[in-house]
Amino acid sequence: MTSLRKLGSSDLEVFPLSLGGNVFGWTADEATSFAVLDAYTAAGGNFVDTADTYSSWVEGNSGGESETVIGNWLAARGNRDDVVIATKVSQHPDYPGLTAGNIKAAADASLQRLRTDRIDLYYTHFDKPEVPVEEIIGALDELVKAGKVRAIGASNISAARLSESLAFSDREGLARYVALQPHYNLVSRDTYEGELESVAAGAGLAAVPYYALASGFLTGKYRPGATVASARAAGAGKHLETERGRKVLAALDDIAEAHTVPVATVALAWLAAQPTVAAPIASARTVEQLPALLGVGELTLTEEEVARLTEASA
Repeated sequence: MTSLRKLGSSDLEVFPLSLGGNVFGWTADEATSFAVLDAYTAAGGNFVDTADTYSSWVEGNSGGESETVIGNWLAARGNRDDVVIATKVSQHPDYPGLTAGNIKAAADASLQRLRTDRIDLYYTHFDKPEVPVEEIIGALDELVKAGKVRAIGASNISAARLSESLAFSDREGLARYVALQPHYNLVSRDTYEGELESVAAGAGLAAVPYYALASGFLTGKYRPGATVASARAAGAGKHLETERGRKVLAALDDIAEAHTVPVATVALAWLAAQPTVAAPIASARTVEQLPALLGVGELTLTEEEVARLTEASA
Protein backbone atom coordinates (compact mmCIF):
# COMPACT_ATOMS: atom_id res chain seq x y z
CA MET A 1 0.00 0.00 0.00
CA THR A 2 1.45 3.37 -1.06
CA SER A 3 1.89 5.67 1.92
CA LEU A 4 0.21 9.08 1.89
CA ARG A 5 2.14 12.35 2.12
CA LYS A 6 1.27 15.29 4.36
CA LEU A 7 0.38 18.41 2.41
CA GLY A 8 2.56 21.13 3.92
CA SER A 9 1.35 22.30 7.33
CA SER A 10 -2.28 21.25 6.65
CA ASP A 11 -4.01 18.19 8.04
CA LEU A 12 -4.54 16.86 4.49
CA GLU A 13 -2.80 13.60 3.59
CA VAL A 14 -2.49 12.81 -0.09
CA PHE A 15 -1.46 10.04 -2.47
CA PRO A 16 1.90 10.85 -4.17
CA LEU A 17 0.16 11.33 -7.52
CA SER A 18 -2.56 13.95 -7.93
CA LEU A 19 -5.01 13.01 -10.69
CA GLY A 20 -5.45 15.94 -13.08
CA GLY A 21 -9.06 16.74 -13.91
CA ASN A 22 -8.37 18.99 -16.91
CA VAL A 23 -9.41 16.21 -19.33
CA PHE A 24 -12.79 15.51 -17.68
CA GLY A 25 -15.53 16.92 -19.88
CA TRP A 26 -12.94 17.65 -22.59
CA THR A 27 -11.01 14.70 -24.07
CA ALA A 28 -12.68 12.26 -21.63
CA ASP A 29 -16.50 12.16 -21.56
CA GLU A 30 -18.38 11.58 -18.30
CA ALA A 31 -18.46 7.77 -18.52
CA THR A 32 -14.73 7.55 -19.28
CA SER A 33 -13.96 10.11 -16.56
CA PHE A 34 -15.93 8.00 -14.03
CA ALA A 35 -13.94 4.91 -15.07
CA VAL A 36 -10.61 6.78 -14.65
CA LEU A 37 -11.64 8.15 -11.23
CA ASP A 38 -12.82 4.68 -10.14
CA ALA A 39 -9.55 3.05 -11.19
CA TYR A 40 -7.45 5.80 -9.55
CA THR A 41 -9.24 5.52 -6.20
CA ALA A 42 -9.29 1.69 -6.38
CA ALA A 43 -5.48 1.84 -6.56
CA GLY A 44 -5.35 3.97 -3.39
CA GLY A 45 -5.41 7.41 -5.04
CA ASN A 46 -7.22 10.16 -3.13
CA PHE A 47 -6.07 13.54 -4.55
CA VAL A 48 -8.04 14.99 -7.48
CA ASP A 49 -7.06 18.32 -9.03
CA THR A 50 -9.37 20.55 -11.06
CA ALA A 51 -10.18 24.24 -11.67
CA ASP A 52 -13.38 26.19 -12.16
CA THR A 53 -12.33 27.15 -15.71
CA TYR A 54 -11.77 23.56 -16.99
CA SER A 55 -12.60 23.30 -19.88
CA SER A 56 -13.85 26.71 -21.00
CA TRP A 57 -11.42 26.69 -23.95
CA VAL A 58 -13.42 23.99 -25.75
CA GLU A 59 -16.05 25.18 -28.22
CA GLY A 60 -19.50 24.76 -26.69
CA ASN A 61 -18.16 24.63 -23.10
CA SER A 62 -18.60 27.47 -20.63
CA GLY A 63 -16.20 26.40 -17.85
CA GLY A 64 -16.93 24.19 -14.87
CA GLU A 65 -17.35 21.01 -16.92
CA SER A 66 -14.60 19.17 -15.02
CA GLU A 67 -16.00 20.15 -11.61
CA THR A 68 -19.46 19.00 -12.72
CA VAL A 69 -18.15 15.58 -13.79
CA ILE A 70 -16.26 15.19 -10.49
CA GLY A 71 -19.32 16.33 -8.51
CA ASN A 72 -21.53 13.81 -10.30
CA TRP A 73 -18.98 11.07 -9.63
CA LEU A 74 -18.72 11.95 -5.90
CA ALA A 75 -22.51 11.90 -5.62
CA ALA A 76 -22.80 8.59 -7.50
CA ARG A 77 -20.08 6.88 -5.44
CA GLY A 78 -20.90 8.45 -2.05
CA ASN A 79 -17.18 8.70 -1.30
CA ARG A 80 -16.74 12.43 -0.61
CA ASP A 81 -14.89 11.90 2.69
CA ASP A 82 -12.31 9.61 1.04
CA VAL A 83 -11.15 12.10 -1.59
CA VAL A 84 -9.12 15.32 -1.32
CA ILE A 85 -10.56 17.73 -3.89
CA ALA A 86 -8.46 20.67 -5.08
CA THR A 87 -9.88 23.39 -7.32
CA LYS A 88 -8.88 26.91 -8.35
CA VAL A 89 -10.20 30.45 -8.78
CA SER A 90 -9.43 33.42 -11.09
CA GLN A 91 -9.83 32.11 -14.65
CA HIS A 92 -13.52 31.14 -15.04
CA PRO A 93 -15.07 33.33 -17.79
CA ASP A 94 -17.90 34.34 -15.42
CA TYR A 95 -15.65 34.73 -12.35
CA PRO A 96 -12.39 36.29 -13.54
CA GLY A 97 -9.84 37.71 -11.13
CA LEU A 98 -9.11 37.67 -7.42
CA THR A 99 -11.18 40.44 -5.88
CA ALA A 100 -12.73 39.42 -2.56
CA GLY A 101 -16.26 39.38 -3.98
CA ASN A 102 -15.23 37.28 -6.95
CA ILE A 103 -13.30 34.72 -4.86
CA LYS A 104 -16.34 34.15 -2.65
CA ALA A 105 -18.82 33.97 -5.54
CA ALA A 106 -16.57 31.62 -7.52
CA ALA A 107 -16.12 29.34 -4.50
CA ASP A 108 -19.91 29.04 -4.10
CA ALA A 109 -20.26 28.21 -7.80
CA SER A 110 -17.52 25.54 -7.51
CA LEU A 111 -19.18 24.03 -4.43
CA GLN A 112 -22.45 23.77 -6.33
CA ARG A 113 -20.86 22.04 -9.33
CA LEU A 114 -18.82 19.72 -7.08
CA ARG A 115 -22.01 18.92 -5.14
CA THR A 116 -20.21 19.26 -1.82
CA ASP A 117 -20.11 21.55 1.21
CA ARG A 118 -16.32 22.10 1.24
CA ILE A 119 -13.30 22.37 -1.00
CA ASP A 120 -10.29 20.61 0.54
CA LEU A 121 -7.64 22.73 -1.18
CA TYR A 122 -8.48 26.03 -2.89
CA TYR A 123 -5.83 27.60 -5.11
CA THR A 124 -5.54 31.05 -6.59
CA HIS A 125 -5.10 29.86 -10.20
CA PHE A 126 -3.14 32.80 -11.62
CA ASP A 127 -2.07 35.62 -9.33
CA LYS A 128 -3.47 39.07 -10.12
CA PRO A 129 -0.79 41.53 -8.95
CA GLU A 130 -3.23 44.44 -9.25
CA VAL A 131 -5.22 43.03 -6.29
CA PRO A 132 -3.51 43.56 -2.89
CA VAL A 133 -2.52 40.33 -1.13
CA GLU A 134 -4.47 41.61 1.90
CA GLU A 135 -7.71 41.42 -0.11
CA ILE A 136 -6.97 37.96 -1.53
CA ILE A 137 -5.88 36.39 1.77
CA GLY A 138 -8.73 38.12 3.62
CA ALA A 139 -11.32 36.56 1.30
CA LEU A 140 -9.69 33.11 1.44
CA ASP A 141 -9.55 33.33 5.24
CA GLU A 142 -13.31 34.07 5.34
CA LEU A 143 -13.96 30.93 3.27
CA VAL A 144 -11.84 28.87 5.68
CA LYS A 145 -13.61 30.33 8.72
CA ALA A 146 -16.98 29.60 7.08
CA GLY A 147 -15.97 25.95 6.64
CA LYS A 148 -16.25 26.17 2.84
CA VAL A 149 -12.50 25.65 2.33
CA ARG A 150 -10.13 23.49 4.41
CA ALA A 151 -6.76 24.72 3.14
CA ILE A 152 -5.46 27.26 0.62
CA GLY A 153 -2.77 27.21 -2.04
CA ALA A 154 -1.32 29.36 -4.82
CA SER A 155 -0.51 28.51 -8.42
CA ASN A 156 1.36 30.68 -10.94
CA ILE A 157 2.62 33.29 -8.48
CA SER A 158 5.92 35.15 -8.18
CA ALA A 159 8.29 34.53 -5.28
CA ALA A 160 7.82 38.14 -4.14
CA ARG A 161 4.01 37.94 -4.06
CA LEU A 162 4.13 34.55 -2.37
CA SER A 163 6.45 35.91 0.34
CA GLU A 164 4.22 38.95 0.79
CA SER A 165 1.11 36.77 1.13
CA LEU A 166 2.72 34.47 3.69
CA ALA A 167 4.04 37.42 5.72
CA PHE A 168 0.57 39.00 5.80
CA SER A 169 -1.07 35.71 6.89
CA ASP A 170 1.50 35.27 9.66
CA ARG A 171 1.24 38.87 10.83
CA GLU A 172 -2.56 38.88 10.98
CA GLY A 173 -3.05 35.26 12.06
CA LEU A 174 -5.10 34.47 8.93
CA ALA A 175 -5.29 31.37 6.72
CA ARG A 176 -1.89 30.69 5.18
CA TYR A 177 -0.94 29.01 1.93
CA VAL A 178 0.06 25.36 2.53
CA ALA A 179 0.66 24.35 -1.10
CA LEU A 180 2.11 25.78 -4.28
CA GLN A 181 1.23 24.54 -7.76
CA PRO A 182 4.07 25.50 -10.11
CA HIS A 183 4.82 24.54 -13.72
CA TYR A 184 7.64 22.07 -13.12
CA ASN A 185 9.02 18.98 -14.84
CA LEU A 186 12.26 17.53 -16.21
CA VAL A 187 12.23 19.77 -19.29
CA SER A 188 10.81 22.90 -17.58
CA ARG A 189 12.73 23.60 -14.39
CA ASP A 190 13.40 27.31 -14.64
CA THR A 191 10.01 28.63 -13.45
CA TYR A 192 10.16 26.84 -10.11
CA GLU A 193 13.78 26.15 -9.19
CA GLY A 194 15.55 29.07 -7.56
CA GLU A 195 13.70 31.83 -5.75
CA LEU A 196 10.21 30.33 -5.80
CA GLU A 197 11.39 26.92 -4.59
CA SER A 198 13.41 28.55 -1.84
CA VAL A 199 10.36 30.52 -0.57
CA ALA A 200 8.29 27.31 -0.63
CA ALA A 201 10.98 25.35 1.23
CA GLY A 202 11.48 28.09 3.83
CA ALA A 203 7.74 28.35 4.49
CA GLY A 204 7.13 24.59 4.58
CA LEU A 205 4.85 24.63 1.52
CA ALA A 206 4.14 21.45 -0.42
CA ALA A 207 4.72 21.72 -4.16
CA VAL A 208 2.16 20.02 -6.40
CA PRO A 209 3.64 20.51 -9.90
CA TYR A 210 1.43 20.74 -12.99
CA TYR A 211 2.51 19.72 -16.52
CA ALA A 212 4.48 17.06 -14.62
CA LEU A 213 4.82 15.08 -17.86
CA ALA A 214 5.31 18.13 -20.13
CA SER A 215 1.97 17.66 -21.91
CA GLY A 216 2.86 14.01 -22.58
CA PHE A 217 6.45 14.43 -23.80
CA LEU A 218 7.82 12.69 -20.70
CA THR A 219 5.70 9.59 -21.32
CA GLY A 220 8.22 8.69 -24.03
CA LYS A 221 5.59 8.36 -26.77
CA TYR A 222 7.02 11.35 -28.68
CA ARG A 223 9.92 10.12 -30.83
CA PRO A 224 11.50 11.37 -34.06
CA GLY A 225 9.14 10.45 -36.90
CA ALA A 226 6.31 9.34 -34.60
CA THR A 227 2.82 10.82 -34.94
CA VAL A 228 0.79 11.12 -31.74
CA ALA A 229 -2.97 11.68 -31.78
CA SER A 230 -3.38 14.09 -28.88
CA ALA A 231 -4.91 17.52 -28.33
CA ARG A 232 -1.54 18.51 -26.82
CA ALA A 233 0.80 16.95 -29.44
CA ALA A 234 2.15 20.24 -30.79
CA GLY A 235 3.20 21.47 -27.34
CA ALA A 236 4.76 18.16 -26.32
CA GLY A 237 6.54 17.49 -29.61
CA LYS A 238 8.58 20.71 -29.47
CA HIS A 239 10.82 19.25 -26.75
CA LEU A 240 12.21 16.74 -29.29
CA GLU A 241 13.82 19.67 -31.08
CA THR A 242 15.95 20.61 -28.05
CA GLU A 243 19.17 18.98 -26.86
CA ARG A 244 17.76 19.00 -23.31
CA GLY A 245 14.68 17.08 -24.45
CA ARG A 246 16.71 14.42 -26.26
CA LYS A 247 19.15 14.00 -23.34
CA VAL A 248 16.31 13.65 -20.85
CA LEU A 249 14.58 11.03 -23.01
CA ALA A 250 17.80 8.99 -23.28
CA ALA A 251 18.31 9.03 -19.49
CA LEU A 252 14.65 8.17 -18.87
CA ASP A 253 14.85 5.24 -21.30
CA ASP A 254 17.87 3.73 -19.52
CA ILE A 255 16.42 4.10 -16.01
CA ALA A 256 12.98 2.86 -17.06
CA GLU A 257 14.59 -0.23 -18.59
CA ALA A 258 16.62 -0.87 -15.43
CA HIS A 259 13.46 -0.84 -13.30
CA THR A 260 11.17 -2.40 -15.95
CA VAL A 261 8.71 0.47 -15.62
CA PRO A 262 7.22 2.95 -18.12
CA VAL A 263 9.17 6.14 -18.91
CA ALA A 264 6.36 8.27 -17.40
CA THR A 265 6.77 6.56 -14.02
CA VAL A 266 10.46 7.53 -13.91
CA ALA A 267 9.75 11.16 -14.90
CA LEU A 268 7.19 11.43 -12.09
CA ALA A 269 9.52 9.69 -9.62
CA TRP A 270 12.21 12.31 -10.32
CA LEU A 271 9.70 15.05 -9.40
CA ALA A 272 8.51 13.14 -6.33
CA ALA A 273 12.16 12.91 -5.18
CA GLN A 274 12.56 16.72 -5.11
CA PRO A 275 12.60 17.98 -1.50
CA THR A 276 9.53 20.25 -1.65
CA VAL A 277 7.33 18.08 -3.90
CA ALA A 278 4.41 16.26 -2.28
CA ALA A 279 2.58 14.99 -5.37
CA PRO A 280 3.03 15.72 -9.08
CA ILE A 281 -0.19 16.17 -11.11
CA ALA A 282 -0.83 14.05 -14.19
CA SER A 283 -4.03 13.35 -16.07
CA ALA A 284 -5.28 10.23 -17.83
CA ARG A 285 -7.77 10.27 -20.71
CA THR A 286 -8.25 6.52 -20.41
CA VAL A 287 -7.97 3.85 -17.74
CA GLU A 288 -5.11 2.31 -19.75
CA GLN A 289 -2.95 5.40 -19.17
CA LEU A 290 -3.27 5.19 -15.38
CA PRO A 291 -0.82 2.42 -14.32
CA ALA A 292 2.20 4.36 -15.62
CA LEU A 293 1.14 7.32 -13.45
CA LEU A 294 0.21 5.34 -10.35
CA GLY A 295 3.58 3.60 -10.43
CA VAL A 296 5.19 6.70 -8.91
CA GLY A 297 3.88 5.51 -5.54
CA GLU A 298 5.98 2.34 -5.80
CA LEU A 299 9.18 3.55 -7.47
CA THR A 300 12.03 5.08 -5.50
CA LEU A 301 14.97 6.17 -7.65
CA THR A 302 18.53 5.83 -6.37
CA GLU A 303 20.50 9.01 -5.64
CA GLU A 304 22.59 8.27 -8.74
CA GLU A 305 19.50 7.99 -10.93
CA VAL A 306 18.05 11.25 -9.60
CA ALA A 307 21.42 12.95 -10.20
CA ARG A 308 21.67 11.57 -13.75
CA LEU A 309 18.22 12.94 -14.65
CA THR A 310 19.00 16.27 -12.98
CA GLU A 311 22.19 16.53 -15.03
CA ALA A 312 20.52 15.49 -18.31
CA SER A 313 17.85 18.14 -17.80
CA ALA A 314 20.17 20.96 -16.73
